[in-house]
Amino acid sequence: MSSYSISLNWQRETPDFDYKTFNRGHVWQLSGDQTVRGSAAPDYSGDADMSNPEEALLAALSSCHMLTFLAIAALKKLVVERYEDEPVAELGKNERGKMMVSQLTLRPKVTFSGTVAPSPETVMDLHRKAKENCFIGNSLLTPVALEPRF
Repeated sequence: MSSYSISLNWQRETPDFDYKTFNRGHVWQLSGDQTVRGSAAPDYSGDADMSNPEEALLAALSSCHMLTFLAIAALKKLVVERYEDEPVAELGKNERGKMMVSQLTLRPKVTFSGTVAPSPETVMDLHRKAKENCFIGNSLLTPVALEPRF
């Protein structure tokens, strides 16, 4: 099996360590020397100019679904020219009253090349298979809704 790792670094920048004032900014160090400035979501005293964990979860899911979809399409000899997604994550409370990402919705739009585009039913089947085989989606407890756009 494969293994993946990142580095996450945070350091206190405030004179005190009070819930209302401590800095939420941190850095995710990813492969290839990529760095992402992270923070809490603005609703939780974070910096709106930085990525937050909720967005990162959504990006990981959307990216995984897309890569799985592209692999399946390629194996079926369907040529994808463009893949776009406008996913949404919604927060809510679980059955214990704890905050959670309660809904994840993928809204992919796929453009194929060729004289005959696959039928909407074929595209839905590709998305269904991608959803069933996406590593990230298979790791989540939250339901993932799929709303392809045509």
